[in-house]
Amino acid sequence: MTTTLPNCLSRDGRSNLSPSCEQETEAQFLARLRSGDEEAGAALVRKYGGRMLAVARRFLRCEEDSADAVQDAFLAAFRSLDKFEGNSSLGTWLHRIVVNACLTKLRAQSRSRAVPIDDLLPTFDETGHHTRPVRSWQGQALSRLAREEMQIQVRACIDRVPEPYRTVLLLRDIEELDTEQTAEHLGITVGAVKTRLHRARQALRTLLEPLFCAEERDL
Repeated sequence: MTTTLPNCLSRDGRSNLSPSCEQETEAQFLARLRSGDEEAGAALVRKYGGRMLAVARRFLRCEEDSADAVQDAFLAAFRSLDKFEGNSSLGTWLHRIVVNACLTKLRAQSRSRAVPIDDLLPTFDETGHHTRPVRSWQGQALSRLAREEMQIQVRACIDRVPEPYRTVLLLRDIEELDTEQTAEHLGITVGAVKTRLHRARQALRTLLEPLFCAEERDL
């Protein structure tokens, strides 16, 4: 049997139906969802669609890809309702599903912009000192990161961090999952998450350094 989204779902992952005034427990709501109740499906999309789209936008820079990921996530959720055991809230479960949908899209995309990780990590001479100057990021440097235009450039730099380091960086520093949650998402050990995150942050710092140098020249 083919799984389809409720016909109330718009292209951006939101519902076209008006909210229901009924109040019900999550267990009752799940029962309706599992029975194929279209209004329950609409309510699910209405409540979580916007949040899931916001998550997708943090992973995928293309709006169309973000919307596709949300639709893929809802399809996966409707197919997997019978497997949902209720150990977490529906919102947490859907968040996990949309993150996985985004990761699938990221892995399928071209990695032509990625830079080999070893080219981005610090190097040391025979005395153990950095071969390239390492500046402290404080004050003005950190405030510049908060500016909208700088955030766009930061995201472009993140896109150049190679897999699997970029994925860990997105989950930990952008989506703010903890180490254990990140390990669970990726099916790797906590130690592997910590190692990849450390290398990803070093790589991102290297990619961001020219941006700060250029801004300082313009001041």
